[in-house]
Amino acid sequence: MCKINPRVDFAFKKLFGSEENKDLLISLINAIVSDEEQVVEVELKNPYNLADYRAGKISILDIKAKAENGRWFNVEMQIREDNNFDKRAIYYWAKLVTEQLSEGMMYKELKKTISISILDYDFVPDSEEVHSCYKIINTATGKDDKLHDVFELHYIELKKFKKTYHEIQTALDRWSSFLTTAHQLDRDHTPKELASDKNIVKAIAVIDRMFDAEERLVYDIRMQEFSDVASAIATGAEKNIEKGMEKASKAIVLNMAAKGLAIEAIAELTGLSVSDIADLLQSTHEQ
Repeated sequence: MCKINPRVDFAFKKLFGSEENKDLLISLINAIVSDEEQVVEVELKNPYNLADYRAGKISILDIKAKAENGRWFNVEMQIREDNNFDKRAIYYWAKLVTEQLSEGMMYKELKKTISISILDYDFVPDSEEVHSCYKIINTATGKDDKLHDVFELHYIELKKFKKTYHEIQTALDRWSSFLTTAHQLDRDHTPKELASDKNIVKAIAVIDRMFDAEERLVYDIRMQEFSDVASAIATGAEKNIEKGMEKASKAIVLNMAAKGLAIEAIAELTGLSVSDIADLLQSTHEQ
């Protein structure tokens, strides 16, 4: 069984945002976009790099890629519910558009930018569709006249994916099934509906051996943060969220220290100051 949850953003970034797994990213993108937007090759603009997390950039977990046809893509996994994610998605799209222009370039050189947000919660209201696509249309005609063809935004809502293995038909079905049932899969016991897809087979093989000890520690931090915050939210008391995050941070620091990590290394991985960590360890020792 897969010991790593691919829906956790840190794991998702390494699985789909690493140079050696670009074929998986291409497969995922092509499962979501239309036939006319299919890509053959991509160039990763912010490939997975553990040094980013050592430098305190643990929030930078989206995947930016440019396709051989000039299209730009932003792909992100969001596991924590965010009622304002629509605004965040637009911001990420706009940011990637502006990053295309360097000084002296013309606006006509801007390429179509496609944002793909994979969400582990229900988001689009009054819809049971797993996949929702948004474009700019002419409201008078209700048609896409291609006048503003630089914008395209996709939401994949995994909580709405209810298909059994026998009901799987499309590539998006297969990726949705993998992302939601990875804990039930291994190379020796893969349903034929998934085993027929070489990219899914590779993802299953990669997922459990892709972390070294330090990366596994960062992954565990993310898992514990999500667990503590989700528990606080479940109580229905907003004030418990901050307390839950504070409790999670303390538990993470103590866990790292117990495993022999130096205070400086803990600071790099958590973003906390060396003095705060030292004070916490000292107060715990005195108790």
